[in-house]
Amino acid sequence: MAYTPCLFLVLVLPGLTLQALSLGVGINYGQIANNLPSPSRVAGLLNSLSISKVKLYDADPNVLRAFANTNVEFVVGIGNELVANITDPDKALQWLTTHVQPYIPYTKITCITVGNEIFSGNDTTLITNLVPAMQSLHSALQTLGLSHQVNISTAHSLMVLSTSYPPSSGTFKPDIQEYMQSILNFHAETNSPFLINAYPYFAYKDNPNNVPLNYVLFQPNEGVVDPVTGLSYDNMLYAQIDAVYNAIKTLGHPELEVKISETGWPSKGDENEAGATPENAEIYNGNLLKRIEMGQGTPMRPDVPLHTYVFALFNEDLKPGPTSERNYGLYNPDGTPAYNIGLNGVLPGYHSGSSSKVRTGLWCILSLIIAILI
Repeated sequence: MAYTPCLFLVLVLPGLTLQALSLGVGINYGQIANNLPSPSRVAGLLNSLSISKVKLYDADPNVLRAFANTNVEFVVGIGNELVANITDPDKALQWLTTHVQPYIPYTKITCITVGNEIFSGNDTTLITNLVPAMQSLHSALQTLGLSHQVNISTAHSLMVLSTSYPPSSGTFKPDIQEYMQSILNFHAETNSPFLINAYPYFAYKDNPNNVPLNYVLFQPNEGVVDPVTGLSYDNMLYAQIDAVYNAIKTLGHPELEVKISETGWPSKGDENEAGATPENAEIYNGNLLKRIEMGQGTPMRPDVPLHTYVFALFNEDLKPGPTSERNYGLYNPDGTPAYNIGLNGVLPGYHSGSSSKVRTGLWCILSLIIAILI
């Protein structure tokens, strides 16, 4: 009998994590590697994990075709190198008719990110082109009748903030406030989310002697109280997000929603990358999923559950930079978990080692249960 991954999920995935995934936690699916499984196999893996939201950094047609007729919602991306072209309304329309329109409605594309962490660099031309590109794309979506199902955004790093502690002092850097005001106005007009890439790991790595590890890993700790608001924070991620909320409010848009477009923890790093271990990655991501399952909001927005995209699905062996950059994945490319946070989905076609024995044993158990019920 053919192996069907989703049949085993009820038996092997802890209820807490399963509920967290069913609430819509997303995953970043990067492909800077030469050893990744095919998109069709990845579709099977994510189906077995009940992951319903995926964020890409491009609009790979192979991926979008592989996920046709599934319930997975996609964020697709336009690279920084293409932003200037997209300011032209005709080219924006052409990009959509090539990379988005052909896949709808079979593949659920719900958001397009224009560039990634643009304000982290010093390319003034790129920065200046960002909002015009977003506006051109939105207008093109309206022309195609897709603006009600696809929104436009861009993902920022925390470097857009000049101050993030305490959260009530969160403000955007003075030299980019004019651009951020335009971006926030765009989000308000189009009802689209503000996306932020937030990594408590970076704060710990840069200052491990003064940043409590328990505080960044969602573990029990004394917490931090904002002296202005009196709000208490038991983890750094929520403090970072509230700093963003405060910066947005300062520019007159307290109604906007913030979504976490990236967060995660590396399972391996160089000698100078403190905390990059499988144990810490397991604790961070596992506790993050528990918080999502609880439907928690941040202290500033307690009634607004955080929408989060975990970084990342796979370890990517061709990513440049320090060792940590290649080791954020929940999974190794061969389908084995990089560490255990209860995500026991299976990559279709993976049949070697202990995982195969576990699946065989579970199949026997499932068959026995079915036999008894019959």
